[in-house]
Formats: sequence, C-alpha cells, structure tokens
Amino acid sequence: MLKLVSWNINGLRACLNKGGLEEVMTALDPDIVCLQEIKAQPDQVDPAVFGAYEPIWNPAERKGYSGTMILSRTAPQSYDLNFPADTCRRFELADQFGDANAEGRLITAEFDNFYLVTVYTPNSKGDLSRLGLRFDGWDPAFARHCRKLAESKPVLMCGDLNVAHQEIDLARPKENVGKHGFTNEERRGFDNLLEAGFVDTFRHLHPDRAEAYSWWTHWGSARAKNVGWRIDYWLASGSLAGKVKRAAIHADIMGSDHCPVSLEVEL
Repeated sequence: MLKLVSWNINGLRACLNKGGLEEVMTALDPDIVCLQEIKAQPDQVDPAVFGAYEPIWNPAERKGYSGTMILSRTAPQSYDLNFPADTCRRFELADQFGDANAEGRLITAEFDNFYLVTVYTPNSKGDLSRLGLRFDGWDPAFARHCRKLAESKPVLMCGDLNVAHQEIDLARPKENVGKHGFTNEERRGFDNLLEAGFVDTFRHLHPDRAEAYSWWTHWGSARAKNVGWRIDYWLASGSLAGKVKRAAIHADIMGSDHCPVSLEVEL
C-alpha cells in the first residue's frame, strides 16, 4: 500500500518551526509527501530535517514566494520541474504579474509504475486579474501535460488547485459564485481534468460528504467554525480508481491555513 500526502504548508520554514511537518510524518507515516507554497530555497533549510526522505526542490525564482517540493522515501527514476518547452510554446503562461512557469509551481516525478505530479495552481486573485492566465493558459496546459503523461503510465496528481469544484466543496457557495476560487472558468478547468479521465479520489470515495474542507481564511475564526473550502486534491487516472483504498482530509493537523490531504493506493 502506497501512502501519499499533499499539503500547502504556506512556508516551509514556518511549518518546520511549528512542528507541522514532523507531525505529518509521525501521524500519517507517508511514503511520499508533496508540498506546495514552500517559500524557501534549498540553502535556507538543513536537509537533515527531512530524515530518510529524498527531497526534490522546485523553488520560485522570486525568493520567499510560491514553490513546490516532493519528499520521497524512494527516489524516482527521473523528475522534471515546471512545464516542458513544447507546452510553454503552445500556451501563454506569463501575465502582468510574471511568468507562472518560473514560480516553482510544478514537479513531475516518474516512478516504476506511475507518474506523480504536484502542482500549486496560480490564484486568480480577488479582483480576478489572473483569471485569464488560469483559463487560457495554466489550466489547459496542466490538463494537457497530465493527459500526455497518462498515455504511457497512470498518473497520480495532487496539490492546491485553487478552486472549489462543486457547491459541496465550500461552506458558502451562494455568496462566492463568481469570486476567485469559484468562478465558472476555474470550475471548468477542473471539469476538463475529469473529462480527460482523471478521478477526484476524495469524491470518488465520499460523494456526499459535506463540510470537508482543506483551507480556511485567517479571518473571523473560520477554521474554528469550519467555514472553509476544499481546494486541495488527489486525482488519479481512471485505471487507478479501483485501487484507491483511502482518501482523507486531516483538518486536525495544524501548521498552515491549509491542512494535509492523503491518499492510500495499491500499486
């Protein structure tokens, strides 16, 4: 049984100082951990803190911002950072805020019998000023990237996709229709992943479970009141759906404004 965890930690160094990552390793005993929004460079963290896990870093070019990481007990056969050149030629991934492909948002790792993809999808921003980048560039580029991988091996993908897919995935859907994270365009981007044959593992196992959220705003005691959003996911190729044994959200683990989401799959 392969155990995997994904977590937007909102700053690796801060999370380490709070003991959150250590708690995840101890409580969940994962084989692989995927982290988003690490906001750190390799020279800022003592590699000894990762213990038996092999780190794969993809920090943003801009220090203190974005970035992703994979920690694995078994080193992958190979890995790639960011979108490949052919994808960058096909889709516009830069806007007035910069080049999203230089923000350390994507890692693809190849293991013996599957690909692992972790992503930190750009936030479309409160004024929706980055929605165009999402809808026309990033989301279709990501869907194409994962579809191409799936042509040769099954894919497990995870991360902060910065969208609540359905009304059940956020506490106050009516008040948030059309707002960033719950626009028709962002939800369509998620639909495209499902239509490409990928499965939302949590909804696959828990189709009607409400009040299951992975992110809460810092305002208004939202986490204590569980006024949240499910924007962190594990998706799998359809061929793996029957092998997924557990998909869980660990709202009790602190250390970030997001909580870890985990997956157990027989491979």
